[in-house]
Amino acid sequence: MNRRTPLYEEHLAAGARMVDFSGWALPLHYGSQIAEHHQVRRDAGMFDVSHMTVVDLRGADVPAYLRLLLANNIDKLKRPGRALYSCMLNAQGGVLDDLIVYYLADGWYRLVVNAATRDKDLGWLSVTAEQFADVAVEPRDDLAMIAVQGPRARERTFAALGEALRDAAGDLAPFQAVRVGELFLARTGYTGEDGFEILLPARAAPFTWRMLGEAGVRPAGLGARDTLRLEAGLCLYGADMDETTTPLEAGLAWTVGWAPEDRRFIGRDVLERQKAEGLARVLLGLVLEGRGVLRNHQRVRCNGLGEGEVTSGGFGPTLGRAIALARLPAGVRPGRTCEVEVRGRPQPARVVKPPFVRQGRSLIDD
Repeated sequence: MNRRTPLYEEHLAAGARMVDFSGWALPLHYGSQIAEHHQVRRDAGMFDVSHMTVVDLRGADVPAYLRLLLANNIDKLKRPGRALYSCMLNAQGGVLDDLIVYYLADGWYRLVVNAATRDKDLGWLSVTAEQFADVAVEPRDDLAMIAVQGPRARERTFAALGEALRDAAGDLAPFQAVRVGELFLARTGYTGEDGFEILLPARAAPFTWRMLGEAGVRPAGLGARDTLRLEAGLCLYGADMDETTTPLEAGLAWTVGWAPEDRRFIGRDVLERQKAEGLARVLLGLVLEGRGVLRNHQRVRCNGLGEGEVTSGGFGPTLGRAIALARLPAGVRPGRTCEVEVRGRPQPARVVKPPFVRQGRSLIDD
């Protein structure tokens, strides 16, 4: 039986088409995936992301633990209220999961990891924490999470939830967070647009959802969430990266904290060797030149440089074009043309550097 988020009844009342997602009952759309996509790009939409796994880490040894656990360096978080995107790696340098870590207070950090990897992640966190005397791993199943995204997201969130919120969160920069009463607001997201991700007690989620709706924030489902993140060139765990893929191969080299050299995070030796020897494959974007749809796992032929594979493919509603992220031979460069097998026929596709869209604006030069 699928688990239900605290907003399940709200979704049913709004006429959502519910589907299974990693064991959760979640809305695919509320009538039109395309309309929801455009709502987020042009105004503001909200997503129920309460299925995400929130884990609090407490104890004097947590900073040392995170320096070992994460490829990025949490020492970049100089003050409470700062956030960092990172990958959590295995000993072979493969991505166990990608996540956001928040520095809340001395000895208190918060991780938000993927729902599909919950059991694996919690097991890994517990095992690796055993090396430290004072690290407590606490899943926060008492919390819900609402993502409000779009160019008017912050304006509408403040209108819905009050001036006290504007006073506390109005000046937040991207990847900063603040606690306001029982609300935890982070200026983060997964759409390529501005906005907040709001963590709050599960019991308060339905009321907050309705207040946001009254302020003009429209609900959006998993379908729009996927097309938005694809246009933004954001990786999806299990598609664009997994335990067999390193951050360098997933286009996430920028998330690896190489300095200081003596920080020996899990998987570092493999990444250093790969960096020195060069990559055999890289993650780039594709724009289909003709008609058709790009889908996951389609074969890509790169004109004498070898073959690759589409990792995330679909239609970009903002662009009106079929687009994809693809793992390609390292010799392929943006501007080149490759051929993708679409329904058994080779179709030309232009190689581009992601993202395809940023803050509602196309980055593709036609």
